[in-house]
Amino acid sequence: MNTKPLHGNGICYDDAWLVDGCRTGFAEISGTLSNVSATDLGIAVAKGLFARNHVKADDIDTLLTASLSPSDFDAYFLPRHIGLYAGLNQWVPAMQLQRLCGSGFELIAQAADYLQLGKAQTVMCVGTEVMSRNPISCFTNRGGFKLGQVDFRDYLLESFFDTGAGIPMGKTAENLAELYGITRSQVDKFALSSFSRAMEAKRAGYLNDEIIPLSSQTFTREGLQDRQLRLPRGITHFADDEHVRSTDEASLNKLRPSFKKDGVQTAGNSSGIVDGAAAMVVANSAYLEQSQQQPLGRVLAATAVGVEPSIMGIGPAPAIRKLLEVANVSLNEIDRFEINEAFGAQYLSVEKELGIDPEKANVNGGAIAYGHPLAATGVRCILTLAKELQRSGGRFGIASACVGGGQGSAVLIENIAH
Repeated sequence: MNTKPLHGNGICYDDAWLVDGCRTGFAEISGTLSNVSATDLGIAVAKGLFARNHVKADDIDTLLTASLSPSDFDAYFLPRHIGLYAGLNQWVPAMQLQRLCGSGFELIAQAADYLQLGKAQTVMCVGTEVMSRNPISCFTNRGGFKLGQVDFRDYLLESFFDTGAGIPMGKTAENLAELYGITRSQVDKFALSSFSRAMEAKRAGYLNDEIIPLSSQTFTREGLQDRQLRLPRGITHFADDEHVRSTDEASLNKLRPSFKKDGVQTAGNSSGIVDGAAAMVVANSAYLEQSQQQPLGRVLAATAVGVEPSIMGIGPAPAIRKLLEVANVSLNEIDRFEINEAFGAQYLSVEKELGIDPEKANVNGGAIAYGHPLAATGVRCILTLAKELQRSGGRFGIASACVGGGQGSAVLIENIAH
């Protein structure tokens, strides 16, 4: 199948560096973080990054945020409130962007764009998503309710359905399984690998430096109302990925198909629904020299493409092809991949289409194990990728994801210590 796009965009960057990043643990839906708004989770992860003392709040020139679903009544103010309560200077502007599942990747790309254009020297990126707090919504009640026309729906459940294509996201993975001849057994084996790799990464402590512990706390700023982050009673701190667990192939095989009779996708081999946030600071070399920082890596290029909505999960394939073309790098030169595992069959289709070595991809597990907090995923993938390149001694890495509605996002980074 030829997925080389006729259209799409891509750019190489001259001077964009990943300075530092961190994330929260990812909590199961209706789990530890279910009563925390995305705004407060974003504030906490930003403050947690500053607490590392690698970057100061006063250093930030611009704040970019992403969060797909409103999780509280003040969601309109999320970007600005994250900036103010995290301690950024009052004059620092804040903006929110949205590319569905690619939003976190786009945060890093937009930050690099700002640096390339000279609009900023340091950009903070925060992706935050509390999927537990997706509301039960009615969009037709402003003028009152007519008899028999009360239309309250689960915003989270409805968001998984592409009304344009008339298809749920999971069915797009089933379509890919048919196109690429991927079986249920192959998908379950891949899911088992994701869980096993994630469990090993936890045991080895590979993720310890990524995750900042959360505790109940009050956010204050002079002249503003206090905000509170409260964990459930009896929990003093949270620094875990609740969806990661030990499993086996027999247990995965027992699960029913979720989207199609005799289909390949189940709850066990699809990405977990979780709550979490991630933050990253991207800066130019002038800032690095001035602050004497040793960066996590360099952002070399980024791309975004469109694909057929009914097979939206193939998006990483043309996005990565475009990325390699723009950066003049070959697939064989890529040492590590972080490709979001929206669905097992979706990932395997991308792997098959591009001919990716599975030993280079998602080596510490992926979203089937960790979960997929939509707007935070891209930042998490790039952070994990940068640290894995440092750990393994590789040079080039690509982070990528499919995007609901039929798109793909990809970012190429370099480990300068290679």
